[in-house]
Amino acid sequence: MREITPVFDYFVIATGTSRRQLHAISEEIDHCLEDELGDSRMGIEGYSESRWILLDYGNVVIHLFDGETREYYALEQFWNAAPQVPLPWQKSQEPPAESPSSPSS
Repeated sequence: MREITPVFDYFVIATGTSRRQLHAISEEIDHCLEDELGDSRMGIEGYSESRWILLDYGNVVIHLFDGETREYYALEQFWNAAPQVPLPWQKSQEPPAESPSSPSS
């Protein structure tokens, strides 16, 4: 992302299916980054509303959405010029499937 914005290096987007799940994801990210990697969160927004939780770790910004809000804001389309970083379980750098009914590998 550094080529596109000087604000952060990585941008992570995830979707939860309920308020409780979004809170659990947020808390687990905090736990892993703080306890295991020694990285402290600089800010959090949207936790009480739980439709879009933003976790700011400085060089990494994490967006946790409910499905409807993620679709509405479509951040993947807004930031589509950014290179995608493959996750360890992905075989290639192919973008995620557009349709949830598409088969995944």
